[in-house]
Amino acid sequence: MRGGNYILMGVLGTELDVATAAIIREVQPAGFILFGRNIKTAPQLRKLIDDLCCEVKHRPVMTIDQEGGRVSRLKECGTEPPSAKQLREKSDPELIERHGRLTGEILRLFGFNLDLCPVLDVSYAGDIDNSLKNRTWGLTPVEVVYNAGIFTRSMRGQGILSCGKHFPGYSRAAVDPHHELPVVARSRADLEGDEWIAFRALLDQMDSMMVGHANYPALDGTVISDDLDMGAIVGHYGLADSVTRAVEAGNDLVLLCHRPELIPEATKALETISPARAAEAEKQIASFLAQLQPAHDFSVAAHAAIDARIMQLRIDTLGAEQAAQRSADDGKRSPVETF
Repeated sequence: MRGGNYILMGVLGTELDVATAAIIREVQPAGFILFGRNIKTAPQLRKLIDDLCCEVKHRPVMTIDQEGGRVSRLKECGTEPPSAKQLREKSDPELIERHGRLTGEILRLFGFNLDLCPVLDVSYAGDIDNSLKNRTWGLTPVEVVYNAGIFTRSMRGQGILSCGKHFPGYSRAAVDPHHELPVVARSRADLEGDEWIAFRALLDQMDSMMVGHANYPALDGTVISDDLDMGAIVGHYGLADSVTRAVEAGNDLVLLCHRPELIPEATKALETISPARAAEAEKQIASFLAQLQPAHDFSVAAHAAIDARIMQLRIDTLGAEQAAQRSADDGKRSPVETF
């Protein structure tokens, strides 16, 4: 299998530059991931996505992190939806259902077909700085299953594929994997009886699963598939070693988000994957790509209408006064964008 088939790549800036376009034509990646750095206005974003699609010979995966709250890339050109924490604390399933539906509608309007959510980790550690603050759907596995399930079914109803994250679980991680590699000292029995409950319960509703960056001493092997440009990985492994180990360990698609110039090197390395593993991955990837839905027709008016409904959801969840304020870290880039 071609090495590019394993790759979801990031691009720099709000326009597709000549050099990156040439890399894309050569590598033919499975798809693309966009960030806040790629977004300036709604029409600009749709043009960028259309331009990326034109450089590949297949319908590509087009993905983004659009969870709600501070992890809402589309707030760069519109309203920030309420976070999972804000919605779960409101305890109104109708609001969660609206959030899922509106997330699907606005992503489909831009041309996305996969949302890298929901977070299925459980909020055990409160405000510990392990990247999960305000992003979790519950304080218990049962609460996560209920709330994340409502959101996911509603979003998928609009033709957007889902991705549960961050298996085997960041809930007990003491550091942020965007910067360092956490060590999670949980036995397999502990994980099975707690953190993995939500992952198992919602498995049949997940179109894909993201495996996070952490060291679990009680589990066999190290499996990685989140952004391989994150500090937990780049601080410990080389690029070729990272991507090949990720795929050989069972990941079908790897994220390389921030250095397009390294994509050809990663592609070459991925062509060394063992034939048996390559055949297995090719089958999985082909099945996944077959599920991708086309974009809806875009217009500024259509975007404005959905954005207004997102603002109303925000008001209904938070009240008018709080809804007028964005997350405290508004204007900052997610740590994943700094690597």
